[in-house]
Amino acid sequence: MTLNVSLGRGWRLSELYVMGLVMIETWKQQARRLKLETYAIYLAYRDPRVPWYARLFAACVVGYAFSPIDLIPDPIPVLGYLDDLILIPLGIALALKLIPPAVMAECREKAQVALSQGKPTNWVAAGVIITIWLFLAALAIIIIVQIIKD
Repeated sequence: MTLNVSLGRGWRLSELYVMGLVMIETWKQQARRLKLETYAIYLAYRDPRVPWYARLFAACVVGYAFSPIDLIPDPIPVLGYLDDLILIPLGIALALKLIPPAVMAECREKAQVALSQGKPTNWVAAGVIITIWLFLAALAIIIIVQIIKD
């Protein structure tokens, strides 16, 4: 059974459904490529041929990208996914510009093999983010107590 309902302007429901599937598959491919690039940057920042400033920046980007906890929690509407959709890709793009192309080519090959074996997680970055959230929660409690006292 095929849905072939006209939606005006020449569009049919079946065509929109197929376009949606194609778009979702494109996003999945982009996500896989982004994961590969992130892990390749992780391998590159450990390489001594990479300048110190690129290593430092790449370590920050990779630490945040592989952290199981986001700075902005995903349940917060719109803002929750802002870091995943904008900050991480921008950080990766800048890190790629800072790392020598020969090193990146080598690291992409290593990343392909490593990612086929499982997903890396950065628990140190998770600890830093948890510490930030605990600090903000404590600060909010202090402010609320001050307001209640007055």
